[in-house]
Amino acid sequence: MARVEHSPWAIPVAQIASRAGQSKTIDADFPAPSGIGDDIVGIKEGTPVHVRGQFDSIVDGLIFTGRLVAPFVSECTRCLKPIDKDWPVDVTVFFPYESAAHDTGRGGKGEEVEIIAGEDESEDTYPLLENGAFADIEALIRDTLVESLPLQPLCKPDCKGLCSQCGADLNEEPDHHHDVADIRFAGLEALKAQLEAEQGK
Repeated sequence: MARVEHSPWAIPVAQIASRAGQSKTIDADFPAPSGIGDDIVGIKEGTPVHVRGQFDSIVDGLIFTGRLVAPFVSECTRCLKPIDKDWPVDVTVFFPYESAAHDTGRGGKGEEVEIIAGEDESEDTYPLLENGAFADIEALIRDTLVESLPLQPLCKPDCKGLCSQCGADLNEEPDHHHDVADIRFAGLEALKAQLEAEQGK
């Protein structure tokens, strides 16, 4: 089994975890983990996900606040054109120390700090590894991006889609239309055609 420090998603944080009030800035690319969407809507495994943000050390753990930017590939659900663009997502997560969940009497303020850090300042919690020496962001990247993927991706918000009759791209042909007779008058149209045919004999 590979050691934690050899993981491409492991970030050493032991230095800032030693004392509250310290920070560590991250501005680097990490490979996209597997399982982020599929071939139709998703982010391909191994493609670079840019992570920019900061770890801040507090009494009972680390808070990471930043932004993930991943290469998003999909197909527009209206016009079927391929979508290939950067997908940015803001994130705030909490990495508690192993003892934080059990220590609520540190200076008589443990419970208060745990509530502030664990509930108000972050929505998701991830464990620190190797006694707080590393923050492994693999699950953070996967969870954040999976939750943010659109159910119906569009190439642009006002995409007009395709013609339902012939499949023409209405974005490229905005004046495209078909003259369609009202089906309520279909019988009369047929009678008219018959009479015209008889008169032409």
